[in-house]
Amino acid sequence: MPDMSASVSLAMTHLVPLAQEVDKNKVTPGVLGFIVFAVMALAVWGLMKSMNKHMGKVSFEETPPAEDGAAATTAATGKGKPSPAQG
Repeated sequence: MPDMSASVSLAMTHLVPLAQEVDKNKVTPGVLGFIVFAVMALAVWGLMKSMNKHMGKVSFEETPPAEDGAAATTAATGKGKPSPAQG
């Protein structure tokens, strides 16, 4: 792994002078950055809470497969002729 440390060292020698040229008083997130971050955090919290509520409504149980195609259609629509046993 000597190649990786050499490339990191080379990159650092080029980036350090650039970092020293930046005025530290001009590059700050400030109050606006905090407000944007706080709004985004609240939005993510609200979305996660909503997702949790919606996932609680989901039923993960599978319905048993119908034996007959016609029986599945009748059961799904609620229409059809009643069987003789039902009257």
